[in-house]
Amino acid sequence: MAEVQPVTLSDPSSSLTATYVPGAGMICTSLADDGVEYLGQRRGLQAYISDGKTMGIPILYPWANRLSANQYRVGDTVVDVVPGANGVRGDAHGAPIHGVLAANPGWEVGDQTANTLVASLDWAAQPALLASFPFPHRLTVSVTLAERTLTVATTVTPTADRSVPLCYGYHPYATIPGVPRADWQLQTPAMRHVFVDDRGLPTGESEEWAGVTRRLSTTELDDGFDDVDEGAVFVLSGGDHRVEVTFCRGYGAAQLFAPAGDSLVGIEPMTAPTDALRRGDYKMAAPGSPETATFSIRVG
Repeated sequence: MAEVQPVTLSDPSSSLTATYVPGAGMICTSLADDGVEYLGQRRGLQAYISDGKTMGIPILYPWANRLSANQYRVGDTVVDVVPGANGVRGDAHGAPIHGVLAANPGWEVGDQTANTLVASLDWAAQPALLASFPFPHRLTVSVTLAERTLTVATTVTPTADRSVPLCYGYHPYATIPGVPRADWQLQTPAMRHVFVDDRGLPTGESEEWAGVTRRLSTTELDDGFDDVDEGAVFVLSGGDHRVEVTFCRGYGAAQLFAPAGDSLVGIEPMTAPTDALRRGDYKMAAPGSPETATFSIRVG
């Protein structure tokens, strides 16, 4: 079991630092400039470890957000996912949410320098993971901090003779320090707004979403999107601060989360829309053909 010990990366060109905890699910707990924090801390690392309560930048794997039932099918394979078993957690309505890797200690650190970190997880080495997602593979996260930008590349490499569904995502919680939430500006690209029901599940209806910049004010968001272009940029800004999240490659869907009672905005890159693992709307990593998705966060 990996130790729950932080690894702090330093940008060689600035005072920006990024802190990861590989032994607690390879979560990023801090992105700070000279001690000024740009990631929402919410309930903190301990609540993530003990209860799966998200903070910082957690990976949501092998599915992001909710599934509409406790069973899914991939080809001839039918899988039961029951909250409370094999790492599965349920939301307020009992729906399986955010996959099974919250605070998983199975990550192994590979290469590491002052501003880079590579960690991987052997999915087939953990029977509980295979029970919820029976697709053997190696999951590798490669992180680089340079030019005021944190770049996160995630690679799925099948290790058996079967393809691996790609339905995962991340949940960067961005915050603007020292500026009231009501005065923040949120810039989003053109994409498609996917309507959800009162359980947060897609209804099948959607509409085009124009690229806009709007003052956050009292706006609350927990909205899903797809048709996100490669290279799309989301910007949260206020005062002299600016956080840019770029969906560099492989993330065609997104979730925006802005709760009323917390000074943060979740800008979530997703390889597939919510509930895609049940609906079949996803790509796959084939044996011999690893798939890499990349996003970045620039602090200005």
